[in-house]
Amino acid sequence: MRNDFENILFSEETIKKRVAELGAQITSDYSGSSLMLIGILKGSFIFLADLARAIDLDCEIRFMSASSYWTKTVSSGTVKFEKTLDFEVAGRDILLIEDILDSGVTMTALTEFLAKLSPASIKICTLLDKTARREVPIAADYTGFDCPDEFVVGYGLDFAERYRNVPYIASLRPEIYS
Repeated sequence: MRNDFENILFSEETIKKRVAELGAQITSDYSGSSLMLIGILKGSFIFLADLARAIDLDCEIRFMSASSYWTKTVSSGTVKFEKTLDFEVAGRDILLIEDILDSGVTMTALTEFLAKLSPASIKICTLLDKTARREVPIAADYTGFDCPDEFVVGYGLDFAERYRNVPYIASLRPEIYS
């Protein structure tokens, strides 16, 4: 499997350190609050699990599933919600947890959808921010790492449902996904 990667961008140790820093910052920023973490499936599940353990607050953990990529490597421009809400967000402080903020299309649709449900606040925490691919003006409130304009996998990020279990983030060789 390692032969599928061009290079390792963020090591397992670097990710652990940054997740701990994000958890400490979120704990400080939401001190005294009951926070709802909403993980965007599927890619955020590993990041969310580690981040939730690094946040020293009362947290409720929920999931949503939405995508503008489906089975492609670039955004279709249309967001498909695959898991509807089965929980109440009105009056709650919401922190959306995303693996990678890329085109911004999916996250914009999610924040607009949730804003209509009257939460107290909505913020975004992304592990990776790939601004080179941004199609809509949206920014994360918490960012793990700036991501180069490469196709990346590992630590929850996938290509065709593969590589999610890799404990670091690596760029995938183009011949694998083209």
